[in-house]
Amino acid sequence: MGEEQLGFDIPGEGGRRSKLASKAESKAPSKAGAPETSAESPGPRKLRDDEIFDYISGEKVVKHTPAEEVRQRIARALVYQYGIDPRDMRADFPLQVENPKTGRKSRKRVSIAIFEHGSIKPDTDPRPEDIRRVVVIKPPRNDSRTVSKIRTFARAKEQVDEVADLMHAAGPECVYGMWTDDRDLYFIRRDPKLFEDQYLPLANWPRGDASLFDAQGNISSLGIMRSADETMLKFAFRRCHDFIHGNEGLPKDAAFWQFLYVLFAKLHDEELVREQGREPRFYVDTTELAALAKSDEGSTAVADRVRELFKEVKEAYAEERQFTEYDRLTLNDAALTFITGELSTYTLHGTSLDAIGAAYQELVGENLRGDRGQYFTPNVATRFMVELLDPQRDETVLDPCCGTGGFLRETLLHVLHRDGLTDFGRGLSVQEKARQETEYRPKLARYAQDHVFGMDFDPFLTRAASFGVMMMTKVKGNTFQVDSLKFPREGEKMPGFRPAKACEDRIGTGRVDVLLTNPPFGTDIPVSGPTLDLFRRDEFGGEKDASIAYDWSKDKEKGDGSLKRGKPAASVPPERLFVQKCVEWVKPGGRIGIVLPNGILSNPGPDDEAVRRYILDECWVMASVELPVEPFVFGAGVNILTTMLFLRKKTEEEKREERLYGPTDYPVFMAVVEKVGHDRRGNRLYVRDARGEYVWQEYWENDDIYVKNVVVPRQIKRRKQILDNDLFALRDRTDKDVDVRPNVIDSYHVFLKEHGHELPWGKGETA
Repeated sequence: MGEEQLGFDIPGEGGRRSKLASKAESKAPSKAGAPETSAESPGPRKLRDDEIFDYISGEKVVKHTPAEEVRQRIARALVYQYGIDPRDMRADFPLQVENPKTGRKSRKRVSIAIFEHGSIKPDTDPRPEDIRRVVVIKPPRNDSRTVSKIRTFARAKEQVDEVADLMHAAGPECVYGMWTDDRDLYFIRRDPKLFEDQYLPLANWPRGDASLFDAQGNISSLGIMRSADETMLKFAFRRCHDFIHGNEGLPKDAAFWQFLYVLFAKLHDEELVREQGREPRFYVDTTELAALAKSDEGSTAVADRVRELFKEVKEAYAEERQFTEYDRLTLNDAALTFITGELSTYTLHGTSLDAIGAAYQELVGENLRGDRGQYFTPNVATRFMVELLDPQRDETVLDPCCGTGGFLRETLLHVLHRDGLTDFGRGLSVQEKARQETEYRPKLARYAQDHVFGMDFDPFLTRAASFGVMMMTKVKGNTFQVDSLKFPREGEKMPGFRPAKACEDRIGTGRVDVLLTNPPFGTDIPVSGPTLDLFRRDEFGGEKDASIAYDWSKDKEKGDGSLKRGKPAASVPPERLFVQKCVEWVKPGGRIGIVLPNGILSNPGPDDEAVRRYILDECWVMASVELPVEPFVFGAGVNILTTMLFLRKKTEEEKREERLYGPTDYPVFMAVVEKVGHDRRGNRLYVRDARGEYVWQEYWENDDIYVKNVVVPRQIKRRKQILDNDLFALRDRTDKDVDVRPNVIDSYHVFLKEHGHELPWGKGETA
């Protein structure tokens, strides 16, 4: 987006540089070939609210419009996905376009003109005849309809003609075009060998070096497939799903599963090509593409290849029972051809797992919603909770309310960044980061198989969670459809009970190292009946020493405000029961991260006070971090105040010492989050200085650019705004030496350094 900028020089305004920006610049590492920056040099001019920095020029400030926002995103993808040097781009480049009917010429502008590398000389205007590609960008459609169809190439004559006129005006050497309005996207190729111009559909653009691209051959060969930019991968996933939903008329959830089947066919094809040297089958060749320009019916040959691949996928995972007889690829030829064209030129195996995880999370979150009080945890909270508890490679992690698997995927990514990448991947080029991830993936798969588990009552959500793990590791995720409140003592009729029971040595009562969860909550979905007896009596029928599942009141006889346990409760809200269940699930010394409604931690009523008393009796409180409403309003559509509570289960020895010597007094880390990087509508928020102006950071980023079939390592000086996010994750940071705004995870580590020796568990902790 426009908030991240390439770091060419931009005009300064005297000494108007914030203190934070000056620090960031002074700490930028000095590299060979990189220009030194004087700490006394004038800073970048501050932007108004209706302005953004131009990614292409590196020196212009442009008006922030919907179309401009799309252009900045596309420009970034041109650099990171297609390897095009930004110095070879020009925005709003004018051309004289001739009307083929009237012969009259008019002046039109190319949204982004891409020139022959090195053809633009200093102090000279670019020449139209040096243009090699053109991009036409339109404002996003204001489509108020719930279901909107994707325009196919055959129905996009007006859009194709607009690009074709500009390509013709640029000259015969301009052979590639693109048109997008942030919903529809068309890649166009002109055959320079033909006397008359002919503009045909293209599955995707080649990288910056067009010589790598065989226009007449198989465009999905691994030699030219590219790692996907996160933004473009999200865009491709969304277009594929929207095509199934809008053009084929399937409901959102059904469209999601059908798209997922095709996605796994794609992954299977990549694996066969890469590991067995097989010929690719997930592709659309130029002959099939040419037919799509005339018809919406799709290609039977393409569709049959995809169906064959999915059949092989089901066979490959037959022993793991990941797919059942009900998993059928029912899409018609048109949908299968469209999706194949969208995905065929990406190599998902070589794409960052962060990008794949983000694209999958966005898709699954928008199209699978539970109806039993499940509010999918916003990613900003999920990532923070995993980072604070810091699961290790030898620790078992469980989410008993896993939903679509956000905590499971974040745990895998956390271990990957901690253990599999150099310094969280900071300073690595996109290509080197993907290489290290690929090398580490077998270890990540073993960790997922042995240590990462999820449970949920909803069968569709547990499958979505399992598929999410499988996309990242190639192994089936350990997610089970069970009633978590009854497991492992009851619930044999649930499909996932037996396979979960087989893992009881790792996820049985008192066996889990780290438990992360966001349980369903609400008085409208209370738990009643025999389930409550499981919380009052142990497996031998004896009464438990501590239980929440009773009616509670103030003890009037004592008059000291203490609680008095009454009759067994007839019903209990699920979030209260999950507190007890989670504590029982982890081993002594195990760690818990749980999202709870604020009422449990603050309401004066005896029932909520009983929960708090249970927590203090059974656990040490590591941290309490209160969230604002914004993450759940935007991410889950609910207006609720919640707290992330972090606990460590007491050992029997620790509880015995407290019984002998009284409760232990110890420091607890507490924080109130005010900003999470966006408002209720999802609009991003950035740090401003005392004058209300945006604060900028500067840092160096490594990247590999393809220029004339040669990989050129480059250092790019980047400048970006600071996201106003109190939960700024460690692995999202660009450089460890760049100052960031104060945030909770750093404050927690400072707390551990200062007070770790005072913590009652073990020898305390240090950051």
